[in-house]
Amino acid sequence: MPNRIKWTATLAVVLAFQAGLTTFGLSEAHAASGTANYRVYQNDKAIRDFAASSSAISYAKSFAYAHVEKITGRAWVWDNWPRYKVYENGVSSPGREFKTLQEAEQFAKKTRFAQIRDLEAPGFVESVFPNFRMYQGDKSLAAWSFATLADAKQAAKSFAGVHIMDLSSNQWVWDNITDAQEAAQRQTTPKYSVLKDGAPIGGKSYGFLLDAIRASAGMAGSTVVNTLTNQVVHSNIPAFAVTQSGKALGSYFSIYSAIAYAKTLSGATVAKDGATWWTNMPYLTVSQGDKPLKSFHTRKSAVQYAAQFKDAVVKTADGRSVWSNAKKLLYLGWNGTSSTATVLDQLGRTQGLDIDSPSWFELADASGTISDGSDPALVEALRPTGIKLTPLVSNQFDSKLTSAFLRSAAAKSRFIANLVAKLSALRVAGVNVDFEGLAGGDRALYTEFIRSLTSAAHKAGLSVSVDLPRGDVLWDAQTAYDQQALAGIVDMIMMMAYDQHWEGGDDAGSVAELAWVEEGVKQFLSYGIPRGKLMLGIPFYAREWRIDGSGKLIDSQALIMRNLSDLIQTTGAKGVFDSVSGQMKYTYGGHDGYTHVFWAETPETVKARLAIAKKYDLAGVAAWRLGFEQADLWNAMLLQK
Repeated sequence: MPNRIKWTATLAVVLAFQAGLTTFGLSEAHAASGTANYRVYQNDKAIRDFAASSSAISYAKSFAYAHVEKITGRAWVWDNWPRYKVYENGVSSPGREFKTLQEAEQFAKKTRFAQIRDLEAPGFVESVFPNFRMYQGDKSLAAWSFATLADAKQAAKSFAGVHIMDLSSNQWVWDNITDAQEAAQRQTTPKYSVLKDGAPIGGKSYGFLLDAIRASAGMAGSTVVNTLTNQVVHSNIPAFAVTQSGKALGSYFSIYSAIAYAKTLSGATVAKDGATWWTNMPYLTVSQGDKPLKSFHTRKSAVQYAAQFKDAVVKTADGRSVWSNAKKLLYLGWNGTSSTATVLDQLGRTQGLDIDSPSWFELADASGTISDGSDPALVEALRPTGIKLTPLVSNQFDSKLTSAFLRSAAAKSRFIANLVAKLSALRVAGVNVDFEGLAGGDRALYTEFIRSLTSAAHKAGLSVSVDLPRGDVLWDAQTAYDQQALAGIVDMIMMMAYDQHWEGGDDAGSVAELAWVEEGVKQFLSYGIPRGKLMLGIPFYAREWRIDGSGKLIDSQALIMRNLSDLIQTTGAKGVFDSVSGQMKYTYGGHDGYTHVFWAETPETVKARLAIAKKYDLAGVAAWRLGFEQADLWNAMLLQK
């Protein structure tokens, strides 16, 4: 943890003032009371958090396929999911989905053949299908389909040489071809042949199409082909297939006959040319990974069932994911303070935060006494929000104090017993251990201390996480942190991937170059730390360096992320992209006569750090620290979860 950052006097005053503020001036996504309680989703993607359900619903109405959930317990509050879907001969689109049957019916009136599906019930509630089709010779158009024979005959009045097919019986039922025209066609060179499986059958060709169709009628599975164009102009193969769970059970010329049979089956579908014309299959399916588990007609049943499984997703028959509890990045925020007012103010600005870590406990002396700044009221205030509390316990970053403590069995027992008892009484989720500045010779002692603490914490139902510096493979083995051993003990490792260039260092540079961060992740994984136990520490701050005219580094100070844009504007700092760090490097001349340089931390660099966590399938990210970031960053982070 960069508690070790030493702020300039001016900055320290600013922070002290901010720490005393009560909750106010929160972003519009949050009420003055602080923490968000409701989350807006579009399909299964979280897009924004709100304190009030009314605000969440109002915002969600701007999106299609939106819903609002209470963050705690993911209780369903509101949605605008469509209930009815209009198809036209097996084809639909998102624009043909409606909340009410009345809306669906109004739209259906605009189409010649409409089928309305109730997405929460088997089958279709209303259907108009084409029953007759008009041909001129062997040519037809999509618009020449009709619901009734009378409609087809009415349209045929405008054409000569027309015949009408009854689609349900696959029979030629009417034409306006005269006897003379029929005789003349029979005298032309034969061009219609009957084929089956691509081979001619019957040994005869025909000049008049009706003769070929009649011949085909006696040969199941045959087609009539125009040998001059090689086009199939009539088929005696039933077009509608009935399937159950993917297994073909029957085929029909008549859509009505196919539906009548399908209704006797569960999980049945009537399809033509790959398009679904009718189904009683549930619209929603719960899957785990690539494995379908169960299907449901209603959202409530599907979500309730999916919630019982890890990494489950609810998908529509159209392949749209509408709910998921699949693994997402965990977001932890360190508060850097024990002030309840400041913590609430910080949390009121966040979205998607899972774990909060106030600085409540500290090793007071070598005898194992604990400094306690905890507040039970904060625990109760956060309980309804779903945010877990894992208070931070530190060691004053005092190596001599910690060495003496680690060498006293009585001190460690006292410390562990009192800490675990306090955590249990508070009913928090666990504890975050941030012991820094340890002597390399205390490596085994520190590991055993963490083992004892974790054992006691686990017995009390508490989790334990440990903060470790990003380090370097060249000297990690010489430090007090045995990454591999600790990973086998605790529940989570926080890799503090910042302070690459620190106050007092010899070089000016970024606090966390992106390539340096990614290399650190690979190093930690190479130590055998499971991906699901590793969280990437990310900075919400930058560091500004002062350099004199000879290029000598004078000093540095930390900069709060949210203040960087104002600093750039007021100083006229010029920025260039630094390919080494993957960040913008800014430079300006100060009134003090020195050149000032800093590498900016922005929403884009935070997104890049999140991308690293995703790339290596880490458990999540931990931010140092809350309150340093601009408010709009959290909405961007929520979208990246």
